[in-house]
Amino acid sequence: MENLGLTAENLERASEMLKAIAHPVRISIIECLEKEGRLTVSQIHSLLGIGQATASHHLGIMRDKGILSAKREGKNIYYSLEDDSIKLLLNCIRCCCKE
Repeated sequence: MENLGLTAENLERASEMLKAIAHPVRISIIECLEKEGRLTVSQIHSLLGIGQATASHHLGIMRDKGILSAKREGKNIYYSLEDDSIKLLLNCIRCCCKE
């Protein structure tokens, strides 16, 4: 099955990625990482005013789906966007939300 040059495999991957970010907290996390480059869970929960457990939960989901990467440095784990193409998706969301 091909649609606009996308294979069935690519469409499945896109669908999984969209499901993984389809939450306001996750979109906010992606936006923070876009601005800052890389952050710890403590920095993310402070920036967003959410609980650390909540931040960890959402980070884990996005890491499992390949949206985020995580790198341990000493006691901290730094999260960053796995691929810059997610920034394009964030720009699309911004365009859709304009009034």
